[in-house]
Amino acid sequence: MLLFAFFIFYSYLVSKELFTQHDFDTTVRFQDKIPRRFDYSFSVFSIIGSLEITGVIWLIIFFYLLIKKYWLTALSLFLLPLALLMELFGKVFLYHPGPPFFMYRGVIKFDFPSHFIQTDYSYPSGHVTRTAFLIVFLMTYIYLKSSLKKGLFSIILLSCFLLTMLISRIYLGEHWTTDVIGGFLVGSSFGILSAVTLPPKSGGKLQDQIKLHSARY
Repeated sequence: MLLFAFFIFYSYLVSKELFTQHDFDTTVRFQDKIPRRFDYSFSVFSIIGSLEITGVIWLIIFFYLLIKKYWLTALSLFLLPLALLMELFGKVFLYHPGPPFFMYRGVIKFDFPSHFIQTDYSYPSGHVTRTAFLIVFLMTYIYLKSSLKKGLFSIILLSCFLLTMLISRIYLGEHWTTDVIGGFLVGSSFGILSAVTLPPKSGGKLQDQIKLHSARY
């Protein structure tokens, strides 16, 4: 909840336009330092982070949790649509224009239906909100359900994927840094809140031991 509280506070600061110059300078710095040969690679992340692709991943996780009979956790996944409603609210009511078109560096001309849903403003980033929710949820799942030795590589890989998504939004001129930070805060906070409903790894074994101990006496 601390992350979500900080998201509310940070959104207030963004509404006061305190980071306008920092946003512009950061985008210019990213585009100056990162070679143009990464345009295509980063543009792929625009497709991966789309509502349609992340929605499919969300559904896969949802049905997996149903198969595992993690009923509460499956229900808690609906925190993502709630986070997206907050994203939509920000993009409609919080005055924060996105980067100008001359900064845009996307090179893949492939548009999902969600691309045609346009809002007035850009805070927070929907790509980052969705990706942060899913990645943080999966990282927490791996941490709770496997040993650190087995899950460490997957956690590092997921962290790198999320970091690349954050950088791609700024570099491509899709969003300002503030949009990315806001999306990360709301997405990760809801992702953590959803993941804490997961039953602990040793829960089943502990219950079996208690039942066995009770049966003996």
